[in-house]
Amino acid sequence: MKPTNSVNTPVLQVENFSKSFLLHEQNKRIPSSCRISFNVNAGELSALIGPTGAGKSSVLKCIYRTYLPRGGRIIYRSASGQDFDLATIDEQKILQFRRFEIGFVTQFLHCLPRQPTIDVVTQPLLAIGVTRDEANQRASELLRAMRVPERMWSISPARFSGGERQRVNLARGLIAKPRLLLLDEPTASLDPVTAECVIHIIEQLKSEGTAMLAIFHRPDITRRLVDQVIEMTMPSPEEKYFEESE
Repeated sequence: MKPTNSVNTPVLQVENFSKSFLLHEQNKRIPSSCRISFNVNAGELSALIGPTGAGKSSVLKCIYRTYLPRGGRIIYRSASGQDFDLATIDEQKILQFRRFEIGFVTQFLHCLPRQPTIDVVTQPLLAIGVTRDEANQRASELLRAMRVPERMWSISPARFSGGERQRVNLARGLIAKPRLLLLDEPTASLDPVTAECVIHIIEQLKSEGTAMLAIFHRPDITRRLVDQVIEMTMPSPEEKYFEESE
């Protein structure tokens, strides 16, 4: 790990994190990430880098609680100033955090097959009590910034191309401005103009205090946006042995 020092109180503290996957048919455990520690601060963007298979996406999914970690702690400081271990809190609490405080932009858009694009984007705002008019206005601004033509807003994004779906996915993930934002290759499948719009929005969120943890596939974007680099490597033979012997 190569974290930078900061005087800020971390929004997220990952301590001695490990993740592995059990292959039931072979009765074998495969390590994904081993003994990782880092902090993520408000108003800063931290980037996970490393080779394919080092477990970068698994770290994000464990923070969001799509996966459960094998070991370690994931301490999130909430808006109320309380610390919670995302690895062990109950499902109701993690759902509450997803609704109000923690956002995740994945590489894939999941939505109802016939849901109009404008409704896909406004959903996070409506869920936290924003009026329909204000939600529609903010969604319209983001969709224009993402260069999604207005004629497509009433159509389900399930009918869009991969790049168009990613624009909608980003608009939905960014619209609520969460305290902690997880980004899994947010500029993948985007043309240079749209990617630049996304970079501008990320810079704006940083200036407003959002803490971000991201995976980028382009080194130039990493150098431009990132305040901290967290370098991940493939599990060593010793770590593999440790997992298999447990």
